[in-house]
Amino acid sequence: MTDRHKPWAGLSRRHFLATGAAATLAPHLARAQDRAVALQLSWLHSVQFAGSYIARDRGYWADQGLRVALNPGGPNAPVEPPVVAGNALVGISAADYTAAAVAQGAPFRIIAVAMQKNPFTIASLPANPVNAPQDLEGKRIGMALANMPVLSAFCTINNVDLDRIEVVPTQYDAAPLVAGQVDCLLCWATDLPVAMTVQGIENTTMIMADHGYAVHSQTYIATDDSIANWRADLVALLRGEARGWNDCRADPEAAARLTVDMFPDAGLDLATQQMQLDRQLPLMFSDLTDDHGFGWFTDDTVAANIDTLALLGRDVGPDLWDRTLLEEAHGG
Repeated sequence: MTDRHKPWAGLSRRHFLATGAAATLAPHLARAQDRAVALQLSWLHSVQFAGSYIARDRGYWADQGLRVALNPGGPNAPVEPPVVAGNALVGISAADYTAAAVAQGAPFRIIAVAMQKNPFTIASLPANPVNAPQDLEGKRIGMALANMPVLSAFCTINNVDLDRIEVVPTQYDAAPLVAGQVDCLLCWATDLPVAMTVQGIENTTMIMADHGYAVHSQTYIATDDSIANWRADLVALLRGEARGWNDCRADPEAAARLTVDMFPDAGLDLATQQMQLDRQLPLMFSDLTDDHGFGWFTDDTVAANIDTLALLGRDVGPDLWDRTLLEEAHGG
């Protein structure tokens, strides 16, 4: 799930990670023959997309003959329309949102997966922690009611009695948890827990992906038309993206500094951005990516996604995913 797919997405980073308003990156100097394309991000600029900034800054896409505009998203800038319209070659989305769009007729395929683990987490305080799914029973959880399918699916996967959990509608804010109004929060591992830590509030997180909740997040989507007619550009974009994220993993402090320096008017705090990246990178890299490369997915991970998506009311088949472009990107 990208930020716009989080509960209370319109409030999250503005209040807790200080992304502020950000503009599309200025064009990188490139060869005259470079083809101009756009990557539609899912949220405002922050280290969530640090690998893309590195790819742009270090000329990894220019090396592939591309000039890539990184278009920020936000609460009023959904990913899917510009990709369908051809205004963006690739968009960053999530499997559940892509499944919903395809059900409405959108011709999308998932061509790479940045977050190997879904970032949804249950955040709590050490005095009353949620360390395992069964700990949710008897607890009050703060969350958006729109995410009831997520909680319900998670409970089904883990044989937790949903009726024994009190759901308290809250805004995207750690304050209800800190004030004792709720016992835990449904949020992303990379934002509200970071916000509390920055404020000196110790907290505990239980990442739902560690307990069977399999929904690919920060996925790269493209249309069937682009895959058929602009395949070389898609492979080139993925190849540059992989190089950027590998560099980010190797030196996350430099990646955070680049992000803050690249957007001086966005109000980004370096320490917060570094902490966010420290929480994000373990969700993105795994033994699977070590063996096959950034963005990888397998038939088994797709099957796990199909099972979880069915619990969310999204019936999809494995043809929603297309790994052939990623294979070319890593093989060439």
